[in-house]
Amino acid sequence: MDADSVFDSLSSSVRRDILTFLSTHGDASAGEIADAISDVGRTAVSTHLRILRSSGLVSERRAGRQRFYSLDREGSAMIAVGYFQSLMRNALEDAESGKAAVTPVSASPASRARRAG
Repeated sequence: MDADSVFDSLSSSVRRDILTFLSTHGDASAGEIADAISDVGRTAVSTHLRILRSSGLVSERRAGRQRFYSLDREGSAMIAVGYFQSLMRNALEDAESGKAAVTPVSASPASRARRAG
């Protein structure tokens, strides 16, 4: 599990929808997730769950023949949450201190030079 696989996993809107569903419903089977997310079949949900499990964002438990999925609250999910919280905290501190948190990409070289002093 590394940051790249976590961010690759988060690049899909379907995977983000699955994570949102699991964050509010706890454990769920692939069928329950597919029923909750419109326009996505069970096979596609299973594929997305495999990717989320490999990145450490989702864990799986078996109960007989059934598999249930939930957020992996001790794995990459918490690392990703901690990372975003750190980014937001730094951005807020920079905003409060008057520093620009992010330099706009579209800024011209002249405006960047003016800002730099």
